Amino acid sequence: MKIKAAVHREINRPLSIESVDVADPGPFEVLVKTVACGVCHSDLHALHGGIPSPTPSVLGHEPAGIVLQVGSQVRNVAPGDHVIACTSMFCGSCIQCVQGRPHLCIDRGACMRGEGESSRLSQGADTIHQFADLGGFAEAMLLHYRAVVKIDKDIPLDRAALVGCAVTTGVGAALNTAQVTPGSSVVVFGTGGVGISVIQGARIAGARQIIAVDILDEKLQNALAFGATDTINSTKVDPVKTIKKMTRGGAEFAFEVVGIPELLEQAFYCLAPHGTAILVGAIPVGQKVSVNAAHFFAEKRIIGCMMGSNRFTVDAPRYLELYRQGRLDLDGMVTRHEPLERISNAFQAMESGEVTRTVLMFE
Repeated sequence: MKIKAAVHREINRPLSIESVDVADPGPFEVLVKTVACGVCHSDLHALHGGIPSPTPSVLGHEPAGIVLQVGSQVRNVAPGDHVIACTSMFCGSCIQCVQGRPHLCIDRGACMRGEGESSRLSQGADTIHQFADLGGFAEAMLLHYRAVVKIDKDIPLDRAALVGCAVTTGVGAALNTAQVTPGSSVVVFGTGGVGISVIQGARIAGARQIIAVDILDEKLQNALAFGATDTINSTKVDPVKTIKKMTRGGAEFAFEVVGIPELLEQAFYCLAPHGTAILVGAIPVGQKVSVNAAHFFAEKRIIGCMMGSNRFTVDAPRYLELYRQGRLDLDGMVTRHEPLERISNAFQAMESGEVTRTVLMFE
């Protein structure tokens, strides 16, 4: 099967729209027609080399679509089903999986094709890799069945796609990783798609104060619509001192959602004693964070967050139920739709801060 895809060949070079061959599904694989795919900052990090990724590859890891074919051993979905795909596929057998942490699976290789098998995507004799084991910037995806979850057909797929990454990561960071408590104070550094999702997760958890921090007034104004109670433009004031004053001594939870070491340091320093800083953003490989060790005597913590500590097959349907109830706003997060051919424009809009989320549409 031939499909059109946006192929990443060189760091800092635009993606090229090319024809790619997709193999037939193996016993444990699902062929999905891509309908929508959100454009995430991690795709941009991969494009710029901040996240190591083999090339050539198809980027995109926030997709939703319709099942076309399934392998002989697939039981969780069938042709015609609407699905979300997520990079948090899991083997189901390793120590992390059996302890209830499938997002930290240490044997993802069990979900990949083995040596001697043909690649899922190719051009002639050349393998085309799937970024995040998905490759959503393409008209179709060939995936392991544990990378997809079935959803109800009345959910718009451009909204559902956001649950594949931004919502699962951000809402999950608040509810699963940090376990934000009712009545607590929360700070979110960065108000893009994932930051907005953290804000919504904190609101759902019952936080009394949610402070959004960014460098663009337009994005801060937008954050108020999703549940932020206060905003700080960090180009105009010292965010740490301002947060300390606004929270009367420091925040209980502070989330870094951009992937900049200095912001994680600020998130740590703005905490109250016994507070927790959560790294959600993808800090480029090799960069380091430096904090004053004396602050740890106040029992402050820095913890990591991988994809919102998700159990995707459980969490995704729950988040969509919150959407149905009007408690999770996915409609407002979709700023713009673009065709695949305008992927470069989508990246530019993200870098300039014009959008919360651009969603590529394939039909």
